[in-house]
This record gives sequence, structure tokens and C-alpha cells, in this order.
Amino acid sequence: MVAKNQTKAVFKEVLCVVKNVFIKVAQAVKKFAVRRKQLTICLCILALGVLLAFILIKSRRPPQRMKQEILAPLVKVEQLNVRDIQMVIRGYGTVSPKVEVEIVPEVPGKVVSINPGLKAGGLIPAREQILQIDARDYELAVQQANAVVADAQVRLDIEVAEAEVAHREWEQLHPDTEPASSLVLREPQIRQARAALESARAQLATAQLRLERTSLSLPFDALIISEKVDLGQYVVAGQPVAVAYGIESVEIEIPLEDEELAWFDIFENSLALNGTRALTRSVRAVVKADFAGAEHTWNGYVTRTTGQVDKTSRMISVVVEVPQPFERSNGRPPLLSGIFAEVLIEGKVLKNALAVPRDAIHDGNKVWVVNDGLLHIQTLDIVRADRNFIYAISGLDDGAMIVLSSLDTVTEYMKVRTQLDVSPDANQLNRDSNQPEPMEAD
Repeated sequence: MVAKNQTKAVFKEVLCVVKNVFIKVAQAVKKFAVRRKQLTICLCILALGVLLAFILIKSRRPPQRMKQEILAPLVKVEQLNVRDIQMVIRGYGTVSPKVEVEIVPEVPGKVVSINPGLKAGGLIPAREQILQIDARDYELAVQQANAVVADAQVRLDIEVAEAEVAHREWEQLHPDTEPASSLVLREPQIRQARAALESARAQLATAQLRLERTSLSLPFDALIISEKVDLGQYVVAGQPVAVAYGIESVEIEIPLEDEELAWFDIFENSLALNGTRALTRSVRAVVKADFAGAEHTWNGYVTRTTGQVDKTSRMISVVVEVPQPFERSNGRPPLLSGIFAEVLIEGKVLKNALAVPRDAIHDGNKVWVVNDGLLHIQTLDIVRADRNFIYAISGLDDGAMIVLSSLDTVTEYMKVRTQLDVSPDANQLNRDSNQPEPMEAD
């Protein structure tokens, strides 16, 4: 029985294993069927793609060959004309007062009155009292000096009268003779009395002068820069109480290279050795400064040089004077000391010259010229250059078209195109484009 039961158990296990194997085989067959279907679809799609590619290849046409046009470089040109050009010398400097003084009392004393304008930034007209020193002591000194003069005058009158009496007595006692000594006629006494009178008058003049000096004023309209005096303060002779400068004119010292001096007559405008002016006309200048939120201009003129060459920079400075810097015109502010300004000096006229933009210059003195679509390299005879232009007197014909564009490679007779060829209206862009900056002033 035991063996029979064991045989049934083994048989059941075998059936179980066979059943599992059958199930797995069925699943495998099912998956294979699905994959076969997918593989069939993929093969159909691939076959369709190959067929379409074959059809496209058979139906294509060979590409048409087109000849590509090679264009010449496009450049910007500008026409230059020969004309007379006014040279303008440009420089920079700081405005400084022409006249700057310290207000110094010449007599000591207590300050009893001060002008309301005696403060930093205040304006005081010419010959108007700036401050008053207590004058009572000096008035008494004048009275005392007057008394001394009166006393000396009386002494002189007495000596003159006594001399007349002595002369009459001598004539009565010794007619037609001269005394052996001048003391007889009291001539030394008269000279002594006259000397005392002159000394007393000098003392009076000194006292009056010291009295006048108790009132301080200036002979020109002045702007007060600084002050250090108050009402009631005791001031000492020789001690400055304020600093002021005249507002009638200011000066600007402009350092220039010595080559620039050849373009205006600065040395002819200097004083000669005998003190007479060699040239009456002055070189005009325009001063420009950015101040109070805008650019303003003032008229001036070159007066002189500083008379020496700077040892470090090797430059020489010229002095430009601007009259009436505080005159208000069209809302223009005053030209104050300390402002940094640009100065344009009117120079000589260069006859029959060309003003060439600096962008058009290559290798120092060469330009590219376009003529009938071909580029030519020409050399200029340059006489002067500034920050925007160079000025040449030969090397180009009147009306020449120069190239302003930059090119990597340039050869003689290379073909180029200009903006005039692309747009006929572009000719208007070149009108007066090579005109140097004019000098203007308010």
C-alpha cells in the first residue's frame, strides 16, 4: 500500500510538470505569433520605403549649374574740394583771474563798518568802501598836525618881520654896505622857520594820508574769494583780511606744441624792447566750457606767451584773455576762475588746400582714391594735422573721391564699388562733410 501511494504521488508530480510545460509552450507560441505579426508589419513598411526611394531616385533631375557673380568690395567714399581753409589751433586750460589781490589794511584799528558784499562770492564795485577802520585817533592826529603847521607858519612870519626890521636898521646905520654875516639880516633864522613849516606840512600830509587809509576800497570791480574779518575786530597793518580778483577780464594759459605757433602771429603781438606794441591787431579766440548743464562760449584774444618753454613737456604756453567774463548774454553764466575750458584760436588761412578726414589716412600720408571703379593709392603733401583732419597742399586733384572704409587687402587698380553706385541719393551725404569745425561764439 505504501508503494502504491508513493507511485500515485510521483504520477501526480509528473502530471503537474507536464501541465506547466504545456502552459509555457502555449505562451511561447502565442508570443511568437504576436512577434511574427509585428515583424511582418515592419518588413512591409521597410519594403514600402525602399520602393518610394527607388521611385524618387529614378525620377530625379540633375541640378542646373549657375555661374555665381563675384562682387567687388563695397566702400564708403567722400568727395574733396580744394579751397582756402581757416586754420584753428585747439588747446585746453584753466581759467584764472587776470588781477588777483589781497586786501590788506595799511593802518591798525578796530573795524567799525563792513560792506555787505565782503563775503565769499560777493561783488563790490570799484572805489566803493570795503571796510572802515575807526578813524577817531587819525582825525585827532590831523588836528594836531594842523596846529603844528599853524605854529610853524607863525614862527616863519615872525622871522620874516624881524628880518625886515633888521634890514632897515642896517640901511640906516650902514648905508650902501653889506653886512659881514648873514645873521645880521636873520637869513638863517628864516630858512630854519621855513624848514620847520615844511616839516609840519609833511606831518599833516602823513596824518591825512593815514586818515584816508582807514577806509579800504579797490580801483576795480572785484569778486571776493575769501574773507577773514568781522565787525569790531582789531586789524593789524600788513595782515590780509580778504582776497579778491577783478572781474573785468580773466586769462587762460594754453600749452601748445611749438609747431602750432607757426599758424598765428603770437610773437608779433608781444611788447617790443622799447615798450611799444609791435602789432595793434589781436589774434581772435573762442573759449568753450561745459558749465551749468550746457556748453557756453565766450570771445577772447591771444595777448602773449609765457616767455619760456617747459623743460619737461617741451611745450610753450600762450595766454588768452577774455574780457567781461561776467557779462550775461542769452542766459550764459559767468566764466568763473577754475573752470576747465577748450580754446579755439583763429590761425592763418591755408590757400588752395584739402581737408582730409583722419580716418582716410593710411601709412601716415597715403589715401585711397576711387576713379571709374578702380582704386588708386596716392601720397599727400601734409602741412598740418589736428584731431579730425589733416591738411594737404598737393597729392590730390580737386573733386577726388577718397575711400573712408577699411579694407583688409589693398592693391593698385583693384575694383571697388561705392555707396554712390548702390544708392544715387547717397551723394547728398558727402555735401560739406570735409568742412573743419568752425569757430563760433555767443
